[in-house]
Amino acid sequence: MPSRDELRAHLVESFIAGDVATSREDNLVKYGMFAARVPSAMFGLSPQGHWGMAELLLLMSARAGVSPDPAHLHGPDRIDPDLTIAGLDRLAAAVARAARPGARVMVATGHPAGLLPVHLAIAAGLRAAGADLLTPAGGFEYATTTRYGRVTRQIRYINSVATVSTRGELNHTHSPKPMEAMLAALAEAGEPPPDLVVADHGWAGAAGQAGVESVGFADSNDPGLFVGEAEGAVAVVVPLDDNVEPHLYAPLTAYLLAAAGLLHGSAAPS
Repeated sequence: MPSRDELRAHLVESFIAGDVATSREDNLVKYGMFAARVPSAMFGLSPQGHWGMAELLLLMSARAGVSPDPAHLHGPDRIDPDLTIAGLDRLAAAVARAARPGARVMVATGHPAGLLPVHLAIAAGLRAAGADLLTPAGGFEYATTTRYGRVTRQIRYINSVATVSTRGELNHTHSPKPMEAMLAALAEAGEPPPDLVVADHGWAGAAGQAGVESVGFADSNDPGLFVGEAEGAVAVVVPLDDNVEPHLYAPLTAYLLAAAGLLHGSAAPS
């Protein structure tokens, strides 16, 4: 369990924050897609305000720490590690409120190659605290178009964490469709929505758009969830590089679980 200073150093050394691999060019392309309301960039959200490039750049500077300079068009960009830690503290508070018998929680990730271990640990901690981990719409299938053509994807749960799969592969996805299907399955069964969703990408956006308390993670090239947070649809967004090697998230995960009171024998980090 790292201290705040130790975690800050690790975030920078592992490129989870600080000088991240996500380039300025990629950030600006994705901000442009969101400004143009390209569906894959929206994460299931329907923003109410005007979000052009200027507004998005100011927002992402304030909430993720990217350069606010509109003349910075090429090269590296940054995520502020202090904003990452502040986001983790706020996310931990939401998780702590759901760490009780009777709480109903859904956990999901669209970035299984990076963030799956983080979500698995959160789900395990909540389950140990008595929360109910919901797994609706398992096996739900939908068609989507990728760079490789038309494919059918399926909701697949791994220890109560929702992912999507194409046959034997776990997939990266921005789509809100799986979360929309999960919420619809609960409604069709006469069950209320969950108390909390812990997720990323379209999983988090669709939950927030549906009025569910939604918290999660987003990279500096994913402005959708940060807009959702600014408008109140998404409760908490933690800025980080969402696709470093999975083991590098272990100190971040330990810090988060400790701050949420889910590490046995530990106090919140100082």
